[in-house]
Amino acid sequence: MLSIIDYDAGNTFNVIKAFKYLGIEVQLTDNPEKIMRSSGLILPGVGAFGPAMETLEKKNLIGVIKEAVLINKIPLLGICLGMQMLFEKSSEYGNHKGLGLIPGEISAIPEKSGLKVPQMGWNENHLKKDETDFEFIANEYTYFVHSYYAVCDKKYLISTVDYGVEIPAMVQSKNVFGTQFHPEKSGKVGLNILKTFSEKVVK
Repeated sequence: MLSIIDYDAGNTFNVIKAFKYLGIEVQLTDNPEKIMRSSGLILPGVGAFGPAMETLEKKNLIGVIKEAVLINKIPLLGICLGMQMLFEKSSEYGNHKGLGLIPGEISAIPEKSGLKVPQMGWNENHLKKDETDFEFIANEYTYFVHSYYAVCDKKYLISTVDYGVEIPAMVQSKNVFGTQFHPEKSGKVGLNILKTFSEKVVK
């Protein structure tokens, strides 16, 4: 069964609702044994990087997530802040250590003339990976709300969007995936992301 990691993330309810709409069974849990027995993991998230990582630490979930993903090879999908937490560190309101599942760091979106920060709204995905189960995201619009973005090697990019700089929209490192956008708010293409993860990535 897919497990949504429970650490009081703000978008958790909408993510659960999206999976239920698709007819995909999920459980919300912070129980280490249930996480370890999961077929796949979802790490949702909205808000600030530091407090979110602190909550994971207080719940003793950081080591559990790393073991599940790195040792047990359970696929994981991070959503929005959940994607950012997959990286090594963030400079949001200080310097904070991330889960370190994907090499790279989280930095502030630079303010460009005519572009407001945060990026809030729909933006077009540009496909960067030739072989992926998510090729259907090419030229599709997904919904973003964020002020920080991932800076990482291009080999981890599935898709990007242009917002003054090239912003990673969807990333992958082996069995670890992330979407900077909110698939649960991105219409049919967002639902297809969740469906594809649960049907093609999760074995």
